[in-house]
Amino acid sequence: MTAKEEFISIYKENIKREGADKLLEYLERTDFFTAPSSTRFHGSFKGGLVQHSLNVYHCLKDYLSRPRTKELYGMDYSEETIALVALLHDVCKIDFYTTEMRNKKNEETGQWEKVPFYTINDNLPYGHGEKSVYILSGFFYGENRLTREEAFAIRYHMGFSYGGTEERGTIGKALEMYPLALALNVADMEASYYMEGSNK
Repeated sequence: MTAKEEFISIYKENIKREGADKLLEYLERTDFFTAPSSTRFHGSFKGGLVQHSLNVYHCLKDYLSRPRTKELYGMDYSEETIALVALLHDVCKIDFYTTEMRNKKNEETGQWEKVPFYTINDNLPYGHGEKSVYILSGFFYGENRLTREEAFAIRYHMGFSYGGTEERGTIGKALEMYPLALALNVADMEASYYMEGSNK
């Protein structure tokens, strides 16, 4: 099963709210299933974004199933919520990367060659997690909108590694108020640094 097939299978099995079908159609019209997850760090390859999304899903499922996690935080979320926040936390990266060429020395031949590399071309500069919430809100609205905790989890999934100008106290307060945000941050970091990483 390919990463795309696994993603679609988990998505269809778990995300049932109105707007889910249209969102999946949208994802298939974009580069979501072929885009990298970063330019040179985790998932910096074709299809890296969908693979990262799956890794975060599996890490989040594992984290939330641990007895100690449930005991400490009282976390008990629906399968739909878990799939939604994990699989869709990085939809902000749709149509975000482009491929350019640069010169690189071939270590075997000593010759310089043109090689492709990913670069950022952000046509919707709306931040990171907040852009994902914004995009998803175009499909899930009214009674089917993201719950407040789902929205905060996606918005703050980067935790303290977010590179924006936000005050650290705001991030800490969000993670304290919404345990799912903390759980998604843990899953995202585990997937990014331990499962994927720049050297994996």
